[in-house]
Amino acid sequence: MDIKTTEKTEPAEKTDEAVEPEDSGTEPLVEGVDVDEDLDEDLDGREAPAADAGVGSGAAAVVSAALGAVALTGTWTGKVVSERETLVGQIKTSGGGTPTQQISEIYGDAWHSTALVNGVFALLALIVAVTVLLLPRRPAWVRAVAVAGAVLGGLGVLLSIGTYFDLFLSLPTAGS
Repeated sequence: MDIKTTEKTEPAEKTDEAVEPEDSGTEPLVEGVDVDEDLDEDLDGREAPAADAGVGSGAAAVVSAALGAVALTGTWTGKVVSERETLVGQIKTSGGGTPTQQISEIYGDAWHSTALVNGVFALLALIVAVTVLLLPRRPAWVRAVAVAGAVLGGLGVLLSIGTYFDLFLSLPTAGS
């Protein structure tokens, strides 16, 4: 396969002059001045943050999002507290009790204790997220994850309050 060209190129003109580089917008180096020192400052004159400065706030933002998700789905701790309240209710009503008292002691207290534990996790998520959002000079991804943690924590707090005070579903009543 032969490639034929139809255009003729002219040789470039040779000049004896040295080609000067284009102006890059930086000042020439002066003896005794460290150029890296100037690069470590941003436009406001403040020192630029280190590369790992956002690691702590990023980790806290991820923790807040995780705590918010855990508050919505439930925790092992909430399950243990719920089972304990169920057992305590069974012990209290084992000698006898009205059906209303049994429902309250066995199921109601367990339901409310689960809501309380999940509410604590949601409140922790909300506190951590708001703390991260109040920190100065955090990267955009940290801000986004912290907002997600705050939203999940806020939803968790609202759902826990509604569950604790039986706003969504009330305890069953004993038949008459």
